[in-house]
Amino acid sequence: MTISRLRDKKIIELHFRKNTDLNLYQIGDLDDFFWEYTEWYALSEGDKLKQIILLYSGTDLPVMIALYDNEPEEMKLLLDKIKTDLPRRFYSHLSDGLVDVLRKMYYCSGNGIYLKMSLRKEDLNFMENNKSVKRLTISELSHVKIFYNESYPDNWFDKRMLETGKYFGYFIEGEIAGISGIHVYSPLYRVAVLGNITTHPIHRGKSICTKLTSILCKDLFRTIDKIGLNVHSDNKAAIKSYEKVGFKITGKYEEYMIERK
Repeated sequence: MTISRLRDKKIIELHFRKNTDLNLYQIGDLDDFFWEYTEWYALSEGDKLKQIILLYSGTDLPVMIALYDNEPEEMKLLLDKIKTDLPRRFYSHLSDGLVDVLRKMYYCSGNGIYLKMSLRKEDLNFMENNKSVKRLTISELSHVKIFYNESYPDNWFDKRMLETGKYFGYFIEGEIAGISGIHVYSPLYRVAVLGNITTHPIHRGKSICTKLTSILCKDLFRTIDKIGLNVHSDNKAAIKSYEKVGFKITGKYEEYMIERK
């Protein structure tokens, strides 16, 4: 087995397309919009690529994604070999059992089990648009930040995402009552991952996020083929909302905050 760093987009994409639903983040991050912030660690046997780990540094806190759908021991080996090269502090998406590889060198604070959900165009349950919904732009950044501070204070929001034009707001009496947006969007690779979806506490229970997510997905399907999202397994209300839109559960993983001892 050999360890290397990959920079060949075609090879990386081919590997992750074996399970598109599991790897929408990684496929989308091949887009030039994200590419410069990525590092790709690979495990190979001869000329056969076995596993890949992504380290994304486009946010204040780097994010590592190490997911497998087979051969967990191979992914454990890759993670063990690169662990000394990882940042002193980072967030992680990990398949079952991988965190044990890091525990001797890092403090690992778990954030629970998350579900991966995916949507195909033919399964979208579109809810009619209305005048309360409008597309958000970078000019509304200050209002968006205030909204997230009040409604979703633990949310990780990258202001660059507003530049994609794939954020929608629901307005009540001129104020933002809900937002649905994306973490990843790539027309080139035909994938998107939703994120930063929430409703202001005083307006919850009105199906605002369900309506917003439906409208966002219809807009995204003009340029992409597959949409995914991650949701905490305990968030039953959100899961039910996404299922109403047409999403189906396609996998699960764990999230951890990782910090060097």
